[in-house]
Amino acid sequence: MEIITPQEFMEKIHQASKAINFDEVHQVVDLLQDAYINKRSVYVFGNGGSGATASHFCEDLGKGTIDDSNVEHRFRVMSLTDNTPYILAWANDHGYETIFEQQLKNFADPYDVAIAISGSGNSENVLRAIDFANSAGLKTVGVTGFDGGRLKEITHYNIHVPINDMGVVESIHIVIFHYIVYNLRDRIANLNGKLQRITQNISKFVK
Repeated sequence: MEIITPQEFMEKIHQASKAINFDEVHQVVDLLQDAYINKRSVYVFGNGGSGATASHFCEDLGKGTIDDSNVEHRFRVMSLTDNTPYILAWANDHGYETIFEQQLKNFADPYDVAIAISGSGNSENVLRAIDFANSAGLKTVGVTGFDGGRLKEITHYNIHVPINDMGVVESIHIVIFHYIVYNLRDRIANLNGKLQRITQNISKFVK
């Protein structure tokens, strides 16, 4: 068997990225901007490598979209993959398929955003969480690969990487999430700039 080279792997990433519908990506960016403006919470979750991506995106969305540690208006974002004892308690007592659904039942409100990451789109615990989120009035996002599975069918928004290679799918997912953070950081900076100018103009008028 020939061993893949770095150039060959990066070429696989490059070719697979051409099949992405970036209108879908920007719909999710718009959704997250609306959540930021209206102070809605964002919940991110997945299994295995997708769980690591959920944690990474949570950190980037919460911290990487602000340029001043004193700013008060921030993303309200939580990864449901990070509280190991809590996850183990639900898994041990009620089954692994409940671990994300039950956390959403504790925290989520209508119009919050639930982002499920699953390469196959068929992970039972992810699907159960999205079924609950839909029934509870959340906006739901699926981030998928392969054929998208059932997750692609039941979420309001979907970012789909149509390739049958988990490593490539997961690699592209994290690149897309990095792009989303960069885009939102710029949008938020523009929003804050406009707000600052309006405040200055009002101050001048009041004087």
